[in-house]
Amino acid sequence: MNSLEILDNDSITAVKLLPRVIEITSQERRMIQDAAVHLQRKYGSYENREFITHVHQLASYFLPERILHIAADFASDFSKDQYGAIAFRGLMDIDQESIGTTPPNWQSADYSKFNIYGFACALLHGALPSKPVQYYSQRKGGGLMHAIIPDEKMRETQTGSGSSTDLYVHTEDAFLKHQADFLSFMYIRNEEQVPSTLYSIRSHESIGERFRPLFERMYKIPKDANLETGTDEEEVLDAILYGNYELPFMRFDAAEQLFNPSIRQSDDAHHHLTEFWEEARDLVYSGFTPQAGDVILVNNHLCAHGRSAFRAGVRNIDGIEYQCQRRIMLRMMSKVSLMEMRAHTLTEDPFFVIEEHLGKNFENI
Repeated sequence: MNSLEILDNDSITAVKLLPRVIEITSQERRMIQDAAVHLQRKYGSYENREFITHVHQLASYFLPERILHIAADFASDFSKDQYGAIAFRGLMDIDQESIGTTPPNWQSADYSKFNIYGFACALLHGALPSKPVQYYSQRKGGGLMHAIIPDEKMRETQTGSGSSTDLYVHTEDAFLKHQADFLSFMYIRNEEQVPSTLYSIRSHESIGERFRPLFERMYKIPKDANLETGTDEEEVLDAILYGNYELPFMRFDAAEQLFNPSIRQSDDAHHHLTEFWEEARDLVYSGFTPQAGDVILVNNHLCAHGRSAFRAGVRNIDGIEYQCQRRIMLRMMSKVSLMEMRAHTLTEDPFFVIEEHLGKNFENI
């Protein structure tokens, strides 16, 4: 199912709540870039423990006041009018020449070329009540920031490395009980002009009694496709919606929970998921095509994300295809409360989450 086809002319007018788009001024952009340069000189890496420890104070000092207030308000707003995603257009100037050609996959990416952008993303997270964290389940080794790069060998997969199929909207790491609270996606290049897709649980006119079964812990939430599942592993069920009945939070992965034939949801669970998706899919928004230097900030409890299918390394202009550099996107995640999940972090590193699946930790760490 193509995300762009979902949003035909009739359905797009039905989307009453849209993500907010903030135009960064040239002065604000210069302030952020100067701050990133300064912090890089002082701390070396955005993963420096001292930098992460003081990131909130540094954000208050270095971020432009308007951006600081917008991000802080966004983080504490769970109202019916909060979409759960905000786009900062032109947050950074990207030095395409220094980055060079796009590597074939994320494994061969040179992260030193993205270092300065990591500081900018971390400062945005510092404006939230949320610390940047890394997850062992992400690439089996963590990392505060991940380069998302199309990989020809994985182009058919439902992953960030895929390209030839739509990446269905999903909340990040829905299979984790302690998934990230906030995500940032910084677009380093998007020469193929691929739209991002967003879906907010707040887009529904109301949740109502019809979706009350989604609050029941009866749904299989499978592990990430990159993680192995043991044959004797106990199944864990959880809810799709949680929190306030009228203004709920969401844990949802359409591809894995609905369209993965091996999951075998119960008849009741599949019925309720299908009914939910029939309404939700008409509320998927793909009206924003990020450009280099744009950042999308996402509340992972309110808003799911994905992208449309595309041909990696090809840009279509007036029906003519041109070769171009493949897209590069940087993802950073942060978590508000680290104390309540201390049993799921490394003993020596409270910012490193070792949860494998819905409260179960990796046993080999």
